[in-house]
Amino acid sequence: MTATLVLGCALVGLLIGSFLNVVVWRVPRGESVVSPPSACPGCETPIRPRDNVPVAGWLMLKGRCRDCDTRISPHYPAVELATAVLFAVTALRFGLDPVLPAYLYLAAVGLALALIDLDCKRLPDALTLPSYPVAIVLLTIAAVTGSDSGSLVRALLGGATMYAVYFALCFAYPAGMGFGDVKLAGVLGLYTGWLGWGAWAVGLFSGFFLGGVFGIALIMVKKGGRKTAVPFGPFMLVGVLLAILVGQDLADAYLNATGI
Repeated sequence: MTATLVLGCALVGLLIGSFLNVVVWRVPRGESVVSPPSACPGCETPIRPRDNVPVAGWLMLKGRCRDCDTRISPHYPAVELATAVLFAVTALRFGLDPVLPAYLYLAAVGLALALIDLDCKRLPDALTLPSYPVAIVLLTIAAVTGSDSGSLVRALLGGATMYAVYFALCFAYPAGMGFGDVKLAGVLGLYTGWLGWGAWAVGLFSGFFLGGVFGIALIMVKKGGRKTAVPFGPFMLVGVLLAILVGQDLADAYLNATGI
């Protein structure tokens, strides 16, 4: 059952990844993700259904448009494969738990937000704000069907608290953090709070740790300085991925090692 679930989620991830390519390109530009259909950026010919099969379509076309031979970036199949991997890993982590759909949604929207932030250095409200009601609804369904309402209360507290922490940091040092990070923090706090306060703490601090390590690396290789603008959203999201996978274990190990 586990192998079937993981494979099924990976296949769904490929399809979702194809859609995320549209989201990542159009949402920052204020365009509809529904219409018009995807087209070649060179000749603007709509992509045929047989060429729009995730990964396979790109391989069959050898990374070129069928009509005008314009190069198609490998970014597209890479996003599809990344989504499939994230969905498979999420399925392995949660199995058939009722909370699985909630974390699959996080995997999808999180990847889209990370890519947009890397490209445009912003986190669009069109993705972050709807994630609040979506997360709350999916976690509530999981709590009702899984009889784990304690986790739901903790998730709500975790979301509010992480939002408050980031809001305070943004207020104290607005040059170092955008308000988009604050709005994303509340969403991530919901998901890490559901898993436990240990996972919540790892999700909070690991983003700053990873961002700090990256900043130091930039300075060491002379690719940036202390004032170099670096999008923080991807570090927040990678930190939360770490928290989801092993956060509670890391927190327990730390507490045992320190005797707290």
